[in-house]
This record gives sequence, C-alpha cells and structure tokens, in this order.
Amino acid sequence: MSSSIQLVVGLGNPGRIYRDTPHNIGFEVLDLLAARQNLRFKRGFGLRSWVSTWHREPSPVRLLKPRTFMNRSGEAVARAVRKWKLSPENVLIVYDDLELPLGRLRLRKRGSAGGHNGITSVIRGLEDSQEFPRLRIGVGPRPPGEELIRYVLSPWKDEVQKQVEESRNRAADAVTFVLEGDFEAAMNQFN
Repeated sequence: MSSSIQLVVGLGNPGRIYRDTPHNIGFEVLDLLAARQNLRFKRGFGLRSWVSTWHREPSPVRLLKPRTFMNRSGEAVARAVRKWKLSPENVLIVYDDLELPLGRLRLRKRGSAGGHNGITSVIRGLEDSQEFPRLRIGVGPRPPGEELIRYVLSPWKDEVQKQVEESRNRAADAVTFVLEGDFEAAMNQFN
C-alpha cells in the first residue's frame, strides 16, 4: 500500500545560531533525508520555506523547511498546502518533543499540540485541523533547573552527540518507511 503523504515538513528555526540544537532536529532530519537522495533545498517561491522535491513513484514527495521561526511555522505550512492543494492528512510534520527521552520516536496519525508552539501554529495554519500525521522526536529530558528556552535553543552537549546522530538517522528511516507504505506498520516498527 502506498503512502498518502505528499509533503514532509521539518520544524526548526532558520539561521546558523540554531543549528545542532534540540529545537532544530526536524530540520536536521529533512537535511539527512535530502542528503540520502542527493537532493538540494531551494527557496520556495512564495512559500517562506526551503523546498526539495523527492521524485518517487507513484508521485513526488516535497520536503519543506519553513523559513519562518518555529512559532510561525503554520504560515509556511498553510501556503504549501494551498499551493499544492493538499489535505492535512497528506502532510507529515517532523519535530522535537521535550516530553520524550532522547532517542525515542512517536509516530501518530493525529493529535493535539501538546504544548509545542510550532505545532500550535501548524494547527492554526491548517484551519484548526489536528488531522495531520506527525513524527515526534524525543529531545528530553531537560536538565534540572535549566530554562526551557535555553535548553531547546542551545547546542547539544558533546556527551549526547552520538545519541543525537542515531536519533536523526532513525527518524529519517521512519519517514522513509512511512513513505513506502503502511502508517500502522511504521508505528509498530518505530514507536
């Protein structure tokens, strides 16, 4: 069975200062997917995003990284959905989740924002629909006493780099698995 996913969106913040931070793991997973397929991201005309097209059978899949900041990701997602005439069910959102331990993945067909401002923005951008699939990538737990914003926007500590790399790779594998077939099977394999 082929996937109905036509757009994969990685959430993050634009700019070098945010590279290799917990909040940008969605961008990094899309970068890895693109590298595996020898794809390049280009500025998407009118989309406020970087876009790459992965030519797959039976139909291409677009990879999208919003150039808006995390809290305004929904603006870019809404533009892409309108331009390519997609339904929320055709959009897979890949993003960080502080409530999951580092290395854990959670694929879901739908759900609430769970306190994630980027997902809140996506829900608003999709006219209050929560009916889009998502891949949550664990980046927690936050060290005791560390501010939330400081933690998610600070570079990964050296001692977790190997685990972060493994998590990115596993998340990229999960996206590929979803695109190749049954979402339920992907959930069983990666959750």
